[in-house]
Amino acid sequence: MLRRKSDRGFHPRQKGIREQRQRFLIVCEGEKTEPQYFRAYSEYANVIELDVRGAAGDPLGVVNRAIEVRDESRINLNMRKPYDQIWCVFDRDSVPAQRFNEAFALANRTGFRIAYSNEAFELWYLLHFNFYNTGISRADYIEKLVPLLGHNYTKNSSSMYRELHTRQSDAIRNAHTLLAQYSPCHPVEDNPSTTVHLLIEELNRFLV
Repeated sequence: MLRRKSDRGFHPRQKGIREQRQRFLIVCEGEKTEPQYFRAYSEYANVIELDVRGAAGDPLGVVNRAIEVRDESRINLNMRKPYDQIWCVFDRDSVPAQRFNEAFALANRTGFRIAYSNEAFELWYLLHFNFYNTGISRADYIEKLVPLLGHNYTKNSSSMYRELHTRQSDAIRNAHTLLAQYSPCHPVEDNPSTTVHLLIEELNRFLV
């Protein structure tokens, strides 16, 4: 049975309650890690239409690529609004602060939403197991993930969503708690922090 995410875990949607179907465009910085994670939703969410694009470059490149895909889709589909939600997924990593902030500014001007990670997407994986609120480098993410997963971690793994989805409620709770510690939020400086959970929650609205 397909299940909907609640704040206590995955539960069947109540009978007679159903969100209207939506089409998502998700444009990712990486070529495989993030796209493969989000494409795995197709195994669980047959009421969500996902168009996932990868290898879009750095954060500003991701937003510019999202604009290109949106505009191309408007022409090809002859639709003013080919997507209900457009999300840009990228990392803080070692991106220059100015370019990172420019990506946020452009996304805000175009009405796109951002699922960022500071420092890297693997923070979202770690939050499935524990709460972290101290700065973590990319190398440290991998070192921490291996014992938690019980096997070596590779960035191009196609199984991460399947391995972690039963812990998703913990990850969302931890991510919300972490983000709440920054007031106001400064994504370019807030390490660790992420808004991947906000995209996950939107996707989960349409699970049955």
